[in-house]
Amino acid sequence: MRILMIGGTGTISSAITRQLAAGGHDLWLLNRGTRKDEVPSTVHQLICDINEEDTVLRLLGDTQFDAVCEFIGFLPSQVERDIRLFKGRTRQYVYISSASAYNKPASSHVISEGTTLANPYWEYSRNKIACEELLLREYREHGFPITIVRPSHTYCERAVPVSVHGLKGSWQVLRRMLDGKPVLVHGDGSSLWTLTWNEDFARGFIGLLGNPKAIGEAFQIMSDEQLTWTQIYQSVANALGVAFRPYYVASEFLAAVSPAAYDFTGNLLGDKAVTVVFDCTKLKRAVPGFCATTRFDEGVRRCVAYLLSHPELQEEDPEFDAWCDRVIEAQEAAKAQFNAPTK
Repeated sequence: MRILMIGGTGTISSAITRQLAAGGHDLWLLNRGTRKDEVPSTVHQLICDINEEDTVLRLLGDTQFDAVCEFIGFLPSQVERDIRLFKGRTRQYVYISSASAYNKPASSHVISEGTTLANPYWEYSRNKIACEELLLREYREHGFPITIVRPSHTYCERAVPVSVHGLKGSWQVLRRMLDGKPVLVHGDGSSLWTLTWNEDFARGFIGLLGNPKAIGEAFQIMSDEQLTWTQIYQSVANALGVAFRPYYVASEFLAAVSPAAYDFTGNLLGDKAVTVVFDCTKLKRAVPGFCATTRFDEGVRRCVAYLLSHPELQEEDPEFDAWCDRVIEAQEAAKAQFNAPTK
């Protein structure tokens, strides 16, 4: 197949790029080229800003595609741009949405593609919903051949997945573990979460490309493994070979006292603080044999090994570290106040 990926070098899409290239597909990437050296040599790279539509059209010429995959579309205006660029040029347009678009909290903790889409906590998710609605309307009214994919928390070797971290990623959480400091965990750590290794996700995604059962449909792609957040953090500590010292704090409190840039209202209250179990039956019917095979304890060992061997990824975040200490001090002070003897 001839496939165009808008993006193609991110956490999710890099694994898809590698697998499609290894499978001998005629693969094209359209992006700004920030990681062009990591792209397999057989891949056609179009280095440009997709918002410069005239440049994109000039680079594409009259090329037709079996599938166009949008990994960096976050706003309806960006989807409208894609429709202008690729209508009549592709047999399938695959839009990467988000499982955070599902209603929080849902009426059932078991999530399927039929679960209501609504997220009052997170603008990111509401924008994804708006993009989906636009595409479904374009499919119903004009036959634009869409497929919607909703990933949840997908990870790769470049970062360890945690729920409470600062603007510079997860390394400072690992640094606290290595230094023997307590680590913030939202809630009581008992809510269930699903983490999916990107190579597993890629196999399910590729199975939808060129698949007639995928046109006009939405699919979620996840592992069948569910873990509590305490188990997730414990696996990280085990991979580091250190003791895990959790410090549990209510998600609402973390959202209330965090800097606005951390967006714990969206990330926690609108997503990670809610127990969810994903039902991927629909995907498995469309892609027979799909199964995520990487357990989190295996995947996180790869992440930790990669981070420890790549010092350039170990980005310190002293602001987040100090904020964690302040949260712990504040909660301990509140405990001491209530436990103090009354006069």
